[in-house]
Amino acid sequence: MLYNYLKTTWRSLLRHKRFSLINIFGLAFGMTAALLILQYVQYEWSFDTFHADSERLYRVVNDRYQNGERIQRGTITYSMVGPTMVREMPEVEAYTRMMPMGRTGITVNEEVFTETEVMFADEYFFDLFSFPLLAGDATTVLKDVQTVAISQALADKYFEVKEGKYEEVVGKMLTIQGNAYKLAGVFENVPTHSHLQFDVLVSYQTLVAQAGENADNGFDWSDFYHYVRIDDESNLAGLAPKLEAFGERHFGEGDVSGSVERFSLQPLADAHLYSDLEYEIGVTGNGKAVSALFAIALFILLIAWINYINLTTARSIERAREVGVRKVLGATRRQLVWQFMAESMVFNISGLMIALAMMEFLQPAFNGWLELELSLAILAQDGQMLALLIGTFVGGMILSGFYPALVLSKHQPASVLKGNFAHSSQGNLLRKGLVVFQFACSVTLIIGTLTIYQQLDYMQNQDLGMDLEQTLVVEGPYLTQWDSTFIERIHTFKTEVERHPNIHQATTSARIPGNRLPRVFNLSSPKTGKDQTITASRMNVDHDFMEVYGLEVVAGRAFRATDHHQDWQALSHVMLNEAAARKLGYAEPNEVAGKQIHMGDRPWEVAGIVADFHQRSLQQPMEPIVFLPAYSTYDYYSFKISEQAPESSIAAVQEAYDKLFPGNPFVYFFMDKRFESQYRDDQRFGELFSLFSLLAICIACLGLFGLASYSTLQRTKEISIRKILGASVPQLFVLLSRQFIMLVIFAYILALPLAYWGVKEWLAGYAYAMNISWVVLLVPGLLVLLIALLTISYQTIQTARMNPVETLRRE
Repeated sequence: MLYNYLKTTWRSLLRHKRFSLINIFGLAFGMTAALLILQYVQYEWSFDTFHADSERLYRVVNDRYQNGERIQRGTITYSMVGPTMVREMPEVEAYTRMMPMGRTGITVNEEVFTETEVMFADEYFFDLFSFPLLAGDATTVLKDVQTVAISQALADKYFEVKEGKYEEVVGKMLTIQGNAYKLAGVFENVPTHSHLQFDVLVSYQTLVAQAGENADNGFDWSDFYHYVRIDDESNLAGLAPKLEAFGERHFGEGDVSGSVERFSLQPLADAHLYSDLEYEIGVTGNGKAVSALFAIALFILLIAWINYINLTTARSIERAREVGVRKVLGATRRQLVWQFMAESMVFNISGLMIALAMMEFLQPAFNGWLELELSLAILAQDGQMLALLIGTFVGGMILSGFYPALVLSKHQPASVLKGNFAHSSQGNLLRKGLVVFQFACSVTLIIGTLTIYQQLDYMQNQDLGMDLEQTLVVEGPYLTQWDSTFIERIHTFKTEVERHPNIHQATTSARIPGNRLPRVFNLSSPKTGKDQTITASRMNVDHDFMEVYGLEVVAGRAFRATDHHQDWQALSHVMLNEAAARKLGYAEPNEVAGKQIHMGDRPWEVAGIVADFHQRSLQQPMEPIVFLPAYSTYDYYSFKISEQAPESSIAAVQEAYDKLFPGNPFVYFFMDKRFESQYRDDQRFGELFSLFSLLAICIACLGLFGLASYSTLQRTKEISIRKILGASVPQLFVLLSRQFIMLVIFAYILALPLAYWGVKEWLAGYAYAMNISWVVLLVPGLLVLLIALLTISYQTIQTARMNPVETLRRE
């Protein structure tokens, strides 16, 4: 019986090639797009799920409050927090803590390597996290002072390990920042879907030995990250009161940092996609964007299956005669249903096979675009995602075939064979409703795409309040040991470089635009009083920084060379931006310039006020900043260069750098490019969103083309009669296209409020968001209308221009 169903399906497919190809390729395009999107979605959703106890792992979050307002919600906290939680809360059964080291020089066999993914980690690290060791003992690898574990990739690079015998390199010596370390272990390369990324782990006891006991049991050094594992019976709701009591017990009313400290736990599963905390240690994503892409994948599949339903039921007049003959010959309705379900199965499986072939072709380009290694295997690794995929495909195949099967199998043979059959009003209404749904989705996606790109354009073209053009930045000489000559070498470096005719200015700073800044928590002024402190960001700069970056001094003066001193206690001047001045109670900049404020345990004089500028992207709010006149040593050197011959300017900087800081790698970049990189995730999301939105629209138009083609063919006789009676081609075009255009207009009207709500919610995540203009809302409707007209114009015009005599003769 199945063989007969398939044979009949094959004959029908060959007899109606155009509609069969539209159906199959519509399904194939939809499945291809959905599978590509779902690979990326599953990759983002899979972050940190590979840990054995992932559902019981949490990150400690530290909130700080001043004057009843939360001023910070961050991932860093004090060294003693984790051990104390384990001791005081039975629900917390284990912890680990770590601290990033930043850029680090590692010497192996007299060859110097620069590594950026380096962390101090304690001996419990491999107990909490499931990062497999290829060599070494997980319980002792990070236990002793001056021991280190490195990744498989670094072991291969440093020691050229052969045949995976990593145990042979255990015990070898490395030099890190001038100190000797013993290699105690090698771990597998960290998966890309881990929010923690590292290549080198240095034993935490080394940090304690170097920095003192405060790194081990202190409540006043806040640069540490803590992760905990809670027992099986615990939950966050039950722990919340104990965490609140923990903060009150150990931090009182701000007697540690000048702020009220509160603690909470963030599920490890949220650390990547659903975290907007300060001082993130790992890779973060955008949960809203991933959910939006998941919704697009579902929309594309729905649109593809809707096409199948529409095109199949639109042919019901033609198939009705076939059904009538089959029923006269004894076929039951159940047999007919199975026949049409078999057709659906063939079309869907054919579409899936083509989709898999298209994916094989597109996968390398897709991976290169995302800079990821994705494949279908990532969908099979997660049982829930695999079940969802199979369930969605089988459900879609059944549902897309079941309705047409019911419609086509219900025809009464007597009526059909007499020629008395016509489309039911219910069937027409459903097809129109499905077309409206398709184009409502299309309009919504276009509005979303325009909003994303306009918001990006808005952020990238706003006045930042500073000048980043032609600014060359060189990373500081972190391999050079600091001594009393270091500051003098910085002066010499700047002086030598500025002698070059194409280099105009030079400055040093601990941070550059785009960096997250450290905080000052106990800042006060005569206006606020010493009892009411505020928090501001802190930036150490030299006296040329304001000029190099084009910052406007609106009151007072800029830093002078005499404001600097190697002795921190000898520094006495600061500068503020306008936001910091306002937060200290001064409405006008000149009210505080030249006055004293209180920071830390002593007074400081405000030398001047800088106009507000966007230190970070416009995704972030304007932050109050305190500038300190301190020379950068290991951080950043910035140079203003001319547009002519930038290569010679870079060469001059490198020559002076190599002479004064020998042995340090020369790493440089241009400030404007680095600042724009903050928008890379938004740009990538916009590209993904627009690409698959375009594909969804194409699939919808493919279905509309097929529907319009069949509709016009059914009206061939009517059109011929109208032409004989004097109807022109434009009149016939309007007649044939009117119903489809009305459906598209209705789809736009329905989509508008939903799309407006969606983009409003999206823009709410930006500190500086554009106003939604009429262009964003109106243009997509006109665009979809134009696309729909172009889609149906070929078939309708061709039908309208046919010779009516030949048409009626065939009738």
